[in-house]
Parts: sequence; C-alpha cells; structure tokens
Amino acid sequence: MSDDAQELADVQRQHWQNAYTAHPGMYGEQPSTAAVHAAEMFRSAGASDVLELGAGHGRDALFFAREGFTVQATDFSPVGLEQMQDAALSQGVEHRVTTAVHDVRDPLPLPDASVDAVFAHMLLCMALSTKEIHALVGEVSRVLRPGGTFVYTVRHTGDAHYGAGTPHGDDIFEHGGFAVHFFPRHLVDSLAEGWTLNEVHAFEEGDLPRRLWRVTQTLPR
Repeated sequence: MSDDAQELADVQRQHWQNAYTAHPGMYGEQPSTAAVHAAEMFRSAGASDVLELGAGHGRDALFFAREGFTVQATDFSPVGLEQMQDAALSQGVEHRVTTAVHDVRDPLPLPDASVDAVFAHMLLCMALSTKEIHALVGEVSRVLRPGGTFVYTVRHTGDAHYGAGTPHGDDIFEHGGFAVHFFPRHLVDSLAEGWTLNEVHAFEEGDLPRRLWRVTQTLPR
C-alpha cells in the first residue's frame, strides 16, 4: 500500500471510531433492506452460518442472529463491535454472534470453505482500491463453501456524490470526512468472474438519496 493510501485508510478508521463513539447505534436497530433480502436468499439456499464484513454496530448481524443464523461479524472499529456485543446480550442472541476486529485489506481470519454465506453492506465501496476489492472478493470466495452465496451492496457512479468532494483517484471521493469508492458496472462484472452472477439490483437509501447496487452472486458447486 502506498503512503497516501495508508494515510487515507488510517484516517478513515479513526473517522468510523469517532462516529460510533459519538453516535452509539448510529444506524438504529432495524436491519437494512439489503439484509432482509439477504436473509431470504441465505435461507432459500439452506445456509446456516453467515459472515458479515464491515458489520459496524451490528444492526444487520443481530437481525441475522434473530432470524436463526449463526453469525461471525467483523469490522475494523472495536467501538462498533463492542456496541454489537452489548446489543446481542440485551436481545438474547449472544450465543449466535461472534465478533472479530479485522481490516478487510488483510486476509480473512477463517479457514477455507468454512461459511455458507457472506454479507457486506456498503463495505466494498469504502476507501479500498480496485486491487484491494478484488483481493477481498477472492478471500470471500476462499472462505465460502461450494454453492455459497455472497450478497453485497455498493454505491455506484450514478450516485449524487460521485465526483464531488476530495478526489483520491480510482473512483474514490471523500465527502463529509468519509471516503467512498463508487463502482462502475464493469467492476461488478469483473468481481463476478468465476462466480454465478445472480442479480444486480438498483435501489436507493437514505436522504440524499444514496444510489446503490445490491449484488447477489454464488460460488459454483
């Protein structure tokens, strides 16, 4: 990683730490619409365990646990994960949720073919280079069992913030202190090479509104 990229990564990590500290449970308790869809996909595929990447304070991970899945949740913010652990206790699902502090620029701390499903809401479009995103999806492929399902969401180049704020190259723009890698469609297609690309669903979220794709892809059996 270049010095500039490392500095951006470090700044972003601190931004998220500060955000979760200042605004505990900042996204509320209700799951994202993407997680509700993912739970349906995972259940129909017969999945029992889910890995969530970039789980934050856990609104989606805890939803998966309430739905009966065993959940492994990772994030690079210890503050967010501590909030998740407290919420898991209060919701009575602590036996189905484990957490690990992890930066997705590093290899995933799981064995090969060890989970049924992987979920990542707005994680792949953080301040990651295209090379790092490809490496991460390669890691997702490694830890998924054959036939496993990967559901992720990303902001795309049709979003109102694309091209606004501070440019960092590689379609990454920083706005309001948070850097986003906006996805062109060809990046989605290239990340699905070697997978079955089941769906690319366009939707909107939030007040701007943010414009996203929800991507569902499965590993061949």
